[in-house]
Amino acid sequence: MNTAASKWREDLASWAIPKEILDGAETKPWIHPPAVFQIPQVIPDSPSLQRIREALTSGGSILDIGCGGGIASFGCTPPANHVVGVDQQQEMLDLYSENAKKFSVSSETYLGDWPDVANQVPTADVVTAFHVVYNVGEIKPFIEALDSHARKRVVLELPTAHPMTAMAAGWKHFWKLVRPTNPTAEDLLKVISEMGINAKIEYFSGPILLDKVISEFEKPLRIRLCLPESREEEVKAFFTQNPLPTTRNLAVIWWDK
Repeated sequence: MNTAASKWREDLASWAIPKEILDGAETKPWIHPPAVFQIPQVIPDSPSLQRIREALTSGGSILDIGCGGGIASFGCTPPANHVVGVDQQQEMLDLYSENAKKFSVSSETYLGDWPDVANQVPTADVVTAFHVVYNVGEIKPFIEALDSHARKRVVLELPTAHPMTAMAAGWKHFWKLVRPTNPTAEDLLKVISEMGINAKIEYFSGPILLDKVISEFEKPLRIRLCLPESREEEVKAFFTQNPLPTTRNLAVIWWDK
């Protein structure tokens, strides 16, 4: 059956890097340097954070899936005073725990993929997943586990288009490879609606933090393009002439329990 969830899965699969390119890569392109995910000293407000805070009372809790450094959590403390982070990288969880201490809130962390570890993780007033869903092919179980762990609200933040869309010019230049354009935030909303959940969506724009806090940003970009170290200067020259955007169009999708 051609469902919104199956279309989401197929569209995400179309982003797969061709095997011949991936096999020849010196370093696999799925890099997530923890420094990139450190939260800024002053967390800028956003509609996503507002949707979290308005569902919390003083002393509420947040469950943050794919937490990274915890911008979704610590942008809302207060009112929340207990946060729970789930991530597949221990370095991210260590960062999350340190940030919880800085914000003087209690925290728990769980290592693993969602929803594989869902049965180990407690419920919370608000469940969040910021910039995670484009990594999730089997989206229905992911959403179901978010929903079952939320007592009050689920809040998702995502780019309106796939986050690697900004790299499309680099793939075309270096590999003559045309990148896809789907799925989108609207496609995710269709999946959620198909599941019988009455969700809302709001659009806004925000800064791109990924790669911008790394002084020599051409290295992670070169690795993401599956290019060898010998071509680092070419990558630097290309992105100097074709700079990545500093802002992007975002969406927040949320629903109440």
